[in-house]
Amino acid sequence: MTTRNVYMTDELEAIYDQVVDFVTNEVKPHGEQWEHDGKVPRDVLRKMGSLGMFSLRVPEELGGLGMGYLASATFSEALGASTFAGFEVTALVHTDMAGPHLINSGSPEQLAKYVPGMLSGDFILSIGVSEPDAGSDVAGIRSKAVKDGDGWRINGTKTFITNGVYGDMTIVAARTDNDNKYGISMFLVPAGTEGFSVAKKLDKHGWLCSDTAELTLDNVFVPDEQLLGTPHRGFYATMKNFQNERMVIVGMGVGAAQAAIDMTNEYCQNREAFGGHLYDLGAIRQRMAMNQAKIDATRASMYHAAWLGDQGEDNVKAMSGAKAFGCEAINQVMYDCMQFHGGMGYMRESAIERMCRDARILPIGGGATEVMLEEVAKRSYAAT
Repeated sequence: MTTRNVYMTDELEAIYDQVVDFVTNEVKPHGEQWEHDGKVPRDVLRKMGSLGMFSLRVPEELGGLGMGYLASATFSEALGASTFAGFEVTALVHTDMAGPHLINSGSPEQLAKYVPGMLSGDFILSIGVSEPDAGSDVAGIRSKAVKDGDGWRINGTKTFITNGVYGDMTIVAARTDNDNKYGISMFLVPAGTEGFSVAKKLDKHGWLCSDTAELTLDNVFVPDEQLLGTPHRGFYATMKNFQNERMVIVGMGVGAAQAAIDMTNEYCQNREAFGGHLYDLGAIRQRMAMNQAKIDATRASMYHAAWLGDQGEDNVKAMSGAKAFGCEAINQVMYDCMQFHGGMGYMRESAIERMCRDARILPIGGGATEVMLEEVAKRSYAAT
């Protein structure tokens, strides 16, 4: 089922169709092997780059298409059709979670050095903010960077870092002003930098074909030219991109949930039971109809929040609400889809079993539901 909403243009629909065609032919036939291997092959990412899929949010003067939030919403929903969320998040961290930091804050020299490889898929990015004691609370990070001559010394630990094992560079957040709660800076730390290492590859509940790392920075030296943006302003750069990050998490979930609904409806229409088919049972038809309504509502709220962002409006309340409601709804849909597949839905050979596991992270990653609801609440009621 293709996406259709009031914000769609011919260009966005072409992007959606291109990406769905790509994941159908290039991802779904191979995804099970990638799950086993725990990584997405680099040649697949390069192929995406060659098709322009990594250029949507990059300004035209840097070789991109110069598009906005709606393009990322469309891209992420189309990726969701792959049914392999580990693949989807590998691409989306590169394009929409780490990439915007480089694009928004990079110096001309940094952009010239790194953007061509970012666009082609030859140079894959990750974002290193989360730590063992700080996730959604970015101001709570403990990693520190201390000025040292013509550079900085960074010490700390990062965790839950997607693309952290096999990626080429991590954009690392570190505290640079001890007197300011928000005194954080961002640094470009290429893989292989002395003292920068993968402490371990994390073993996850889902997203098995994405690589997720715990990273250690042990007296890592980076020169001044690898400071990204203005010193001590990294907290605000991170906050600026959070809405985009949250949006693509919802988007990939919407795409996956729609795929789950479609495959479950087909299964129930063909599964013989009680002298007919499962879909003949009103309880099943109505629950699946409600599931479709939930995903339609989630899709609509996500695209509306994206549109607000493209108009230059503050979309924090709208996007936080879309993520809070949407990611919970996506998990409710996946639960029902597994239920209606019966015993087969519980088997590892079933796509819906994998999709249920993959969906569980959505209300956690990029800002937990509880954090999102606080963002909505404090913008909904007058202070007392």
